[in-house]
Amino acid sequence: MENKRKVLAKIFISTLYLSAFTFGGGYVIVTLMKKKFVDEYHWIEEDEMLDLTAIAQSAPGAIAVNGAIVVGYKLAGMAGAVTAIIATIIPPFVIISLVSVFYNAFRNNYIISQMLEGMQAGVAAVIAAVVYDMAAGIVRGKSAPSLVIMGTSFIAVCFFDVNVIYVVIVCGLIGAVRTLAGKRRETK
Repeated sequence: MENKRKVLAKIFISTLYLSAFTFGGGYVIVTLMKKKFVDEYHWIEEDEMLDLTAIAQSAPGAIAVNGAIVVGYKLAGMAGAVTAIIATIIPPFVIISLVSVFYNAFRNNYIISQMLEGMQAGVAAVIAAVVYDMAAGIVRGKSAPSLVIMGTSFIAVCFFDVNVIYVVIVCGLIGAVRTLAGKRRETK
């Protein structure tokens, strides 16, 4: 019981910290979760983090919260999921509440608008790093079907404006078919 409390406390502090100091959306927090939970704590493997990211992206809602839910659940069951949700929601709730109170006072402030533009450039770089890390994991695996799926998905979204939801659904179906086919081969 004491060990579970320590894990829950570590989940709470980690996800609270990540949520409080992550600017730029869900993909940014995914990179930081990977660094914290895979590289630093060694609670989960890198491949598993990619799977958890896919689950978080595929589910409705904010990817930061979804990611925290799946990692929290993986580590400590329902208590871990609830702990991670609460810790992930607190910082944005407080920050957005404060911003909304003072929004009219600084919405036309030149310095604030320039800071936000600078932050956008930084966030774009972090998102590019996440994409690179995730793609590198697939390329390192050298699975030809995964490379084809990744390339086709990229082309569909970037060049043919296919809705990302359709791409995720199709990729999920392809993954299910591949898994079922693999299991059938194992049983033969």
